[in-house]
Amino acid sequence: MVDNLCPDCPIDTIIQGDALTVLKTLPDEFIDCCVTSPPYWGLRDYGVEGQLGLEKTPEEYVAKMVEVFRETRRVLKKEGTCWVNIGDSYATSPPGNKEPPKDEDGVYKRRMDRQLGHGEDANKIWHTPKSIGLKPKDLVGIPWRVAFALQADGWYLRQDIIWHKPNPMPESVTDRCTKAHEYVFLMAKSKKYYFDNEAIKEPVKDSSVARLIQDVEGQQGSGRVPGKTNGPMKAVKFGGNKQCPDTRLQSGKEWNPKMAGGGTNIPGHAGYFKADGTPFNGLMVNKKSVWTVTTKPFKGAHFATFPPDLIEPMILAGCPEGGIVLDPFIGSGTTAKVAVEHRRRYIGIDLNTQYVEMAEKRRQTTQRLFV
Repeated sequence: MVDNLCPDCPIDTIIQGDALTVLKTLPDEFIDCCVTSPPYWGLRDYGVEGQLGLEKTPEEYVAKMVEVFRETRRVLKKEGTCWVNIGDSYATSPPGNKEPPKDEDGVYKRRMDRQLGHGEDANKIWHTPKSIGLKPKDLVGIPWRVAFALQADGWYLRQDIIWHKPNPMPESVTDRCTKAHEYVFLMAKSKKYYFDNEAIKEPVKDSSVARLIQDVEGQQGSGRVPGKTNGPMKAVKFGGNKQCPDTRLQSGKEWNPKMAGGGTNIPGHAGYFKADGTPFNGLMVNKKSVWTVTTKPFKGAHFATFPPDLIEPMILAGCPEGGIVLDPFIGSGTTAKVAVEHRRRYIGIDLNTQYVEMAEKRRQTTQRLFV
């Protein structure tokens, strides 16, 4: 049992406290996987003393992130991974050229003055472009600043995943596109790490099957670059023009995918079968690096909540069953919820007492998805 590694360590619990401070209390190489979304720089004031995201410059914010994730890397097992969702912001001045209050150094404070707006805007933070060394309207580039800093600090930066939001927040801008994506960075502690590729494979699309089963041998193909001697280019057939080792393509037979439990919607295509003749319920392929996940409403008083569908593949791929998932910025508790549903254990941390109570209550009502 994982408890034997550290009998006094809190497992299946959410701890109230500063992420860096709490992480320093955990032992080395204790966590299987980290899944988190730290507070974004300059976007929200959660009203808690000592919160991250209120730093005066991007550089200060990045330095804080490096400290937190350095401790995260220490508590991760050697084969552990860390999945970080992080958003960006722009170097913009307050609307209408209104002056927000400044601190003693002349830097704009968080936007709390009623004259500057209500609702969601009342919790935004203002930084003048000049104060952070950027031009007005510049995209700050926070996600990649953080990613490169973590890479330089020792992390293996393995992949940038695009979280595509089909239902993004509307924007009134007229000189750029409405933003409909965020980044998720997959980082690893070691060159070789735990990654359950099979757990997150996706069904192949019918358009791909149609391409894979075409008559490659009968194609004329197109010419290659002058000097190439390996013949004309042709379409790629499944498995590099070889039969899949786990399935057998059967064409020209009467077969009902709904009755047999697999197959595709291509007319005349019988579907894929395992070597023993039993139907294979759809051909599976590696998960792509663009994840289309809608944002989900949450009744709790939290500005930004992880959609469970976004976290699920991170936990399934990054943490073995029975392993421990860490979220040092757990917020509303979605990471704990998904971990419990999939028979993983968890440790959550959050500075805000209200969010800790909210997350714990949410976790307690969560049931496993299977027995």
